[in-house]
Formats: sequence, structure tokens, C-alpha cells
Amino acid sequence: MSEVRVASYGAWQSPFPIERLTEQVVFLMEPLAAGGVRWWLEGRPEEGGRQVLVRRERDGTLVRLTPEGFNARSRVHEYGGGAWLLSGDLVVVADFTTGRLQRVVEPGVVAPITPERAWRFADAIHDVARKRLIAVREDHQAEVVAAHGEWVNELVAIDLASGDVVVLASGADFYAAPRLSPDGATLAWLEWRHPNMPWDGTELRLAGVGPDGSLLDPRTVAGSRTDWISQPRWSPDGVLHFAAEPTGWMNLYRWADGRVEPVAIIDAELVGPDWQFGFSTYQFLPDGTILAIARRDGRNRLLRIAPAGSGTPASFETVDLPFTEMSALSLDGWTAVFKAAAPDQPTVVAELDVRTAAVAVLRRASPHVPDPADVSMPRHVEFPTTGGRTAHGNFYAPTNRSFRAPDGELPPLIVTSHGGPTSAAFSGLQTGLQLFTSRGYAVLDVDYGGSTGYGQAYRKRLEGEWGIVDVDDCVAGARWLAERGLVDGDRKAIRGGSASGFTTLAALAFTDQFDAGTTLYGLGDLRKFVMDTHKFESRYMESLIGPWPATQQRYRDRSPSLHADRIAVPVLVEQGAEDRVVPPSEAEAIVDALFERRIPHAYLLLPGEDHGFRSRDGIIRSFSAELSFYAQIFGFTPADDIEPLEIQFLDEWRAGRAAERAPA
Repeated sequence: MSEVRVASYGAWQSPFPIERLTEQVVFLMEPLAAGGVRWWLEGRPEEGGRQVLVRRERDGTLVRLTPEGFNARSRVHEYGGGAWLLSGDLVVVADFTTGRLQRVVEPGVVAPITPERAWRFADAIHDVARKRLIAVREDHQAEVVAAHGEWVNELVAIDLASGDVVVLASGADFYAAPRLSPDGATLAWLEWRHPNMPWDGTELRLAGVGPDGSLLDPRTVAGSRTDWISQPRWSPDGVLHFAAEPTGWMNLYRWADGRVEPVAIIDAELVGPDWQFGFSTYQFLPDGTILAIARRDGRNRLLRIAPAGSGTPASFETVDLPFTEMSALSLDGWTAVFKAAAPDQPTVVAELDVRTAAVAVLRRASPHVPDPADVSMPRHVEFPTTGGRTAHGNFYAPTNRSFRAPDGELPPLIVTSHGGPTSAAFSGLQTGLQLFTSRGYAVLDVDYGGSTGYGQAYRKRLEGEWGIVDVDDCVAGARWLAERGLVDGDRKAIRGGSASGFTTLAALAFTDQFDAGTTLYGLGDLRKFVMDTHKFESRYMESLIGPWPATQQRYRDRSPSLHADRIAVPVLVEQGAEDRVVPPSEAEAIVDALFERRIPHAYLLLPGEDHGFRSRDGIIRSFSAELSFYAQIFGFTPADDIEPLEIQFLDEWRAGRAAERAPA
């Protein structure tokens, strides 16, 4: 056993090198299983973050299907998803660069299906009998945008031979999840309108499909402007199933004999928020049993839901698996393939024999499986917050088998939270968090009010309260840890990206609880976001803040960049140069305000990156800068050989702090 060395928290030599973030790492997405063959998308940092479609043969051989340089990724709603389709011998992928749908002719060769227009497609299905695709189209043609004031979303049919596109449904602001019945006679889909996000309220529509392929008698069978419907799916015997939350939890229901019936009533979420297309968290086994992923208290479990009689909720049992995170469920007979992760295991594409419960790993996001002794295991914590309520989070203690801190020293704390803001903290192995904990930091990943996985009432806490509830819960979590002597109350940082970047900036501007902050592509001026963002989220602020412009003073009051004069601690600002969700102007407004007041700060603008860093160089540079930033602010030397980040006005700020603390 190696000797345990003594070193200050934050200065430990880590068994996780920074390069581990990207070294032979891929991001796994959208797995599918059919005929004993497995398929999935891999986001590859070594290829500039491009997504590659791969196929795993029965003998385990991996075959790359999309050409070098091709990015199999959809940009509908900007967040994409539903980027590829498999139906028999037909394989179709979305081209991120052009927006066109392409047929995979053979490994490394694709051919266009759709014409060269300013169109984007997602969530395509194969209408076999009519030799066409049905998909969501987002029309970005200049004349269309000029006529409507924004790009237009529609449900369309695409002839596979000619590429001709015909509109099937239009008039709503958004469409998703077109799903054909097994006999091809009926189409179900979701649609919704401004100002809703999907979880605010969607309609489940149903229509017959006529001899000419047009839709007959379209009607709403479930959902409304205030009721969330998600993941419509047909059972093998032709019964339409979907998720809804009349009980306060997203559970399963079906449309049978002209009425809605409950399938499974469980105090857990069986689907999550529809940020992307193509989510799949339940599927049908050959005997009619439903295999479903359920989330509660920040963890996932896999359920087998038995078939039930008409109108009678089904019974269920839990499948014992070594994972706390599961998604993207696909079935091939009695075999399930899905994405999964555990607190001490990287994300994998896993295969489950449902009859024997045997699990196999088909592909790891990283080949580096850490020694459990070096992994900080997330502890789900509940802590009191404002209004006498309870908030949740995952707490990671500093962990490194080769180091300990000097007696009496407490670790610096990094508070983070998820994006969205309607999302949830991830409990699987996160190399980024382990890079901090293995160097001697404590981390609190907050599931603030508004997070999913805790029921409707918890999610709705954020309505009208964004910038307040999320900030209060982050502050409360940090204070709770400090009061229990688990972290150093005088060395607390807050960090986050996108919506969490906004929470970070708001916490720095409107509270004095943190000593430093890092924002990655975070919102600073809520007014600009309302007027200068993509269609999908263009009215999101109405539920999070209030109607615009009627409540514009509220937008002013909660915009951190308009109150940057209140920020008194160092800030690291990181931004993708190609970001269309939160453009660089947002970051620059914060940087300008900090510069004016001579607050210590650093600005890292990463070329080629958009909303989320995907390239190897971008990811490495981002983390290295953040590590150097905290080391300089908290006063220790990192063990890593990294380029020191230049922080403007840091010496001046330190001198001022020293003068304030000097005895009179």
C-alpha cells in the first residue's frame, strides 16, 4: 500500500489527469437494437465533437457508417435529438451541416434524400407501405421567416424516391413524436404552441391516414395547453400508450375504446423533460409486459410493468441492476439495449437479457474505469431551504487514496447545478466532477426546486421564480454543508453552464455567499434572451419569469449583467464563439461590466464551440482554465502542470482584501 501524503485540499496530485476528459472518450447517444445487431451515435471530441453513427455486429465488430467529417446530428429546436432512423435495410441520418436527411448507402457512403434547402429535420419514422418518411421539419428559408417572424415547424412526409416534401400538419408552433400504428392506418403525434415548453402543456393528436397519405379527421385525444403529454408509443397489438401526470407524476396511460385509461400509477417519473427528440424510456416486451425507466429521488431504476385489465392499473417489479442512470431504451425481442451509468462507472451502452437479468457492456464512453478507492461516490442529500421547504442534491466529498489534508483543514466547496433549468442532476460517474474531488475539492450538485424526478409540484416551484428559487437552494445547500463542518465556509465557489450559468451569475450578483464563480455560456441579460434566442425557447421566460413585456421590470431585476456592480468576487467567463442559444454578446456584457469595476475576471472565448464544448481542445482548455482560476483565488498551487490563467485585476483585488482585513 502506498504511503498517504499530506497536502492542502485542492493541491492533491490526482489519479485523473485532465486529458481523461477526452482521451479515447466518446459521448454515447440514441442506441437501437434490431435483429441481433446494435447501433448508436458517438460524439467524438477527437473529431471536433462530430457525431458518428456506428454499428456493432453480432461478433462484436464495430463498423463506422457515416463518412469522415460527417456530423450525424439534428439541429431542430437547436438541441436536436432524433437524428437517425433504422427500418429494416433503411438507415437515414440527419446532416448537421446542411440540415438534409441522408441515406446510408454503405459504410462511409451517404446519399441525400431531401433537397438542398434551408430545412432541418428530426424524429423521422418510416412509413413502409407508402415508401416515405414522416418527420418534423423546421423551415429556415428567409422568405418563410420573414412572413411568420420566426422559422416554421411542421409535420411532413418525404418521398424516398424523389425527395419531395409534403406538409401533413401545420398551424401549431411545434411538433414532435410522429408515430404510426402497426397497421399503418393511424398516425399519432404531439404538438404545442407558444408560450409553452413541452412540459407546460402538449396535445396528443390522432388522425387516420388516407389512401393518398393525407391525414383524416385529426383530433386531440389527450393533453391540453396545461397538461403535459409525452412519448406516444403503440403497443404491438395497436393500442396507443403515452405518459401524462394527472396524479402529479409522469406515469403511463393508454387510449383505448375512445377513452384514457391508466396503465401504471407509480410515485416516480417514467419520462423526463422533452429537451430533445427521440427520448425512449419505456418499451413493450413480446408478452405485452412494459419495460420502463422510472426516476425518483435523483436515481433511476428499471421496472417490469405487467399487462393489466381494462381500466385497472398494472402491477410492477424492479429489475435489479448496477446502474443509477438509464435512458434511451430499445428492445430486440427479450433483449434490452440502453444507455446507463453508475456512480463509479462511466456511461455505457448496456445490453440486458430480460429473462435472466444478465447484463453485458457493449461500449464504454471511456475505456478508463477508475479504481473505486479514487472515486467520490455521490450521496443524495436533502437540506432545508427558504419557505420551510426541502431541496435536494448530490454531495461529493474530496476523495484520493494517496492524499489527506492537514489536520483541522476543511475543503473548498464547488456548488454546481444542472442546465435546463428543467432537468436533473446526474448521479453517474462524471469525470469532470471527479477531477475536482480527486484534487481535494468538495462538490455539491444541486437539484433545486424546478428539477425533474421529484414530481410535478417540485418542478413547478420554479414557475415565475427562476433566479430566486434556484439561487436560494444553491445558497442553502452550501450553508448547510458549512454548518455541518463538511466544507470550508470561507472558500465556496459556484459554477455552471447555460441555465446553471445564469444561476451562477445571479448567485454572485444577488447574494454574498460565494467567493468565486465560473459561468459557461450562461445568460446575463434576460431581456436579450427574450429578444435574441431560438424559437424553441423564445417564450420560455414567460413561465420562468413572467409575460413579456408586461413584467419587464422583473426581467431587469433578475438579470445579473444589469446588476454586475453588485458582483464583488472573481469570475471566470467561458463562452463558445458559435453559440446560437446564448450568443457571445451575453458573455461580453458581463466581462465589460466586471472590467469597468475592476473586479478580477478572465474571459475564455473558444473558437468553433457552440452551446456546450465538444472538441478535445475546447474541453481540455476549459477545465484547465477553471482549475487554474480556483487555485489562484483560493491560494494554493495545483499539482498539475497547466498554463496559469491570466486573471485581470487579481493582484489589485488581493491588496484591497488584505487592507480590509488588516487591524486598525
